[in-house]
Amino acid sequence: MTRRTAAGALGVLVAVGAVACAPTPIDLPDTGYPWHTRIVATTFWVGEVFDPAAPDGSQRVSAYDSMWLESYGGCDGVVVDEECRTEPRTAVNGFFPTRMTPRQNPFYLDLPYDDVNDDKGFAHRGDVIPWADEPGYIDDVDDRSVSLMKNRWVILHREGRVCFGQIQDAGPGEYRDAAYVFGDDDRRPDNTRYNGAGLDVSPALNGCLGFTDLDGQDDRVDWAFIDDEDVPDGPWKRIVTDSPVQ
Repeated sequence: MTRRTAAGALGVLVAVGAVACAPTPIDLPDTGYPWHTRIVATTFWVGEVFDPAAPDGSQRVSAYDSMWLESYGGCDGVVVDEECRTEPRTAVNGFFPTRMTPRQNPFYLDLPYDDVNDDKGFAHRGDVIPWADEPGYIDDVDDRSVSLMKNRWVILHREGRVCFGQIQDAGPGEYRDAAYVFGDDDRRPDNTRYNGAGLDVSPALNGCLGFTDLDGQDDRVDWAFIDDEDVPDGPWKRIVTDSPVQ
């Protein structure tokens, strides 16, 4: 199940990285993984509580980190009346938060495949995750204390802007949508909530990609997995998260 090699991808991506976060039209580079195009992306942030009555309504925890708020270093935004709210991010400080110093990469996202907590997701991850049979992953396929998804890199494109982020959670709305997450037919997500969103992105990615809303559900992105060594330098590499599941 080893993926095909992305010939020349590194050179292409370095060129893309040089104009990342600038609204310049580009061709989507070959990362060796399928592209998912025009996918609705909503925004979430560490510390957000959008539905206290729902089991997945708080971003104080993630699918892979039961102490995400503490691990990250606090609210990834602005605390107003004891509520963690998002804030605009700009290139002036590399799209980093303005009121706190993160301990982990602020360029994070989620995708709707939980390979640890979901029984079916864990059972089938060795069959569906493209890198499951590669060194660094193959020995952990049967170890439920290890995620094959957490910390993986994703390339995202919106209207000529190219940014990169690491997977730190599962969602939105669905948690075992393998056909969408790993498929090569550019299908739409199974999720019907949040305008059919297929991923959530952090405030840093919201700003880097130039979303029209700070916390909306109408922005769309193209995305694909990308291997660590193909990720170019940029603000997303100022802090790289490598923490395990906890």
